[in-house]
Amino acid sequence: MAKASREYIYGTNPAFEVLRSKKRKVYGAWLNQSSRQKPRMQKLVKLLEQHQVPIEWVEKGRLIQLSKSTEHQGVVMKSSLYPYTPKDELFNNPRLLLLDNIEDPHNVGAVLRSAEVFGFHGVCLPSKGVPEVYPSVVKVSSGATEFMQIARDASANQYARKAQEAGYQIAALDMNGKATLDSIKEANPEKLMLVIGGEDKSVGQFILNMADYVIGIQQFGRVNSLNASVAAGIAMHALAGKSA
Repeated sequence: MAKASREYIYGTNPAFEVLRSKKRKVYGAWLNQSSRQKPRMQKLVKLLEQHQVPIEWVEKGRLIQLSKSTEHQGVVMKSSLYPYTPKDELFNNPRLLLLDNIEDPHNVGAVLRSAEVFGFHGVCLPSKGVPEVYPSVVKVSSGATEFMQIARDASANQYARKAQEAGYQIAALDMNGKATLDSIKEANPEKLMLVIGGEDKSVGQFILNMADYVIGIQQFGRVNSLNASVAAGIAMHALAGKSA
């Protein structure tokens, strides 16, 4: 069965960012009739009109039907699929992010939202084991995906090898890691790939073995666990500072 060439983006912020980034073709918009007079909706309508996107005012039921979600916030747009970047084009970014074994789309979206804020604009998504940039991921990222270079054309190990060959130091988060974020921040590597693993299945052993740093985040509570997106946000904030 052939893969669809279009999808339904939903949520107010994702709609704004898809239009502003101009990375996708937008074919139409469905907006909640009851939100017609809200200032933010009126602002979105003006932007849609500027981009000559057809608008249809509908009830909530139609929005749920199109988006397959109750989190549409009164906005659904039909667009082209997410435009991935070939992996070889990522290596002009001094800060790269690799997600390994993160299976929850919500976590992926949350990590990408933080990555955009902290300057990790080049992202490697393995072709297996990590969700694609689905509309649900775009929604959780608040549209940050639209301003990033995201590749999805290799395995996690292949991305790591490519980064190492390109002169990147590799830092992997692991609950048993001995390196600290402060030590890496002090070393301030010119080119760095940060690897984040999932909660059920962490960073793979191949990458842990080749990593220049295996980082453990110091914790002080009794529950010895951090959500993957929270751990990623802590690490990216500490290691931010260089942008392409």
